[in-house]
Amino acid sequence: MEWQDEGLVIGVRKHGETSVILELMTRAHGRHLGVVRGGRSKAMRPVLQPGNLVAANWRARLEDHLGVFSVEPLASRAARYLDRGAALHGVAALTALLRLLPERDPQEEIFDMANAIAAGLDSADAAAPLMARFELSLLAALGFGLDLQSCALTGAREGLAFVSPKSGRAVNRDAGAPWSARLLPYPRFLQDASEAPSVSEIVDAFRLTGYFLTRDVLAPRSVSMPASRALYLEALGGKT
Repeated sequence: MEWQDEGLVIGVRKHGETSVILELMTRAHGRHLGVVRGGRSKAMRPVLQPGNLVAANWRARLEDHLGVFSVEPLASRAARYLDRGAALHGVAALTALLRLLPERDPQEEIFDMANAIAAGLDSADAAAPLMARFELSLLAALGFGLDLQSCALTGAREGLAFVSPKSGRAVNRDAGAPWSARLLPYPRFLQDASEAPSVSEIVDAFRLTGYFLTRDVLAPRSVSMPASRALYLEALGGKT
């Protein structure tokens, strides 16, 4: 068994004296693990940093084996994160969330979004809206997508301002006004990519996605939201 693909480095762990087990989010083969022989060498350590993009070749005798990776750098980004607190917390949050996906389940859209975020983490204004949209797409990829196209009460597609925490459906501003204190905010930039969000709208977006990630994905697995996500928001100037 053998294939070649692009992969976003999620993390590594030691394997024997000189090797590592590399975890990648690949474009066509999903989240995938494999051994990198010599992965702890001085030459390989900078390549196998979270957020870097690599060209990966995977080989194994049988499809269900762990297999062996050989990798070549395509985009080295980790060094750009070092003096930026938001970027360091952001890549940690991104990689932790990618681990929620099942192994070897192709998710090309998720890969493309995650790769774009990793490429732009040194620019908080660009990465933060992408991260919020990524979390919405991650919910859908995990089978818990929200219904945000029209109002749950009126069917209207305009003036959407809230999301019901019970149903995960959008609610029109006028229709939801009497219950606004019980509803989650639905920031405009999640509906229109041309909108430039404020910090408070970014926080509202993460409040929205965080609620459903916790309720539908994390709590059933008895795990908590990664602390790096809250630290990322704090570094952006917001609060969770």
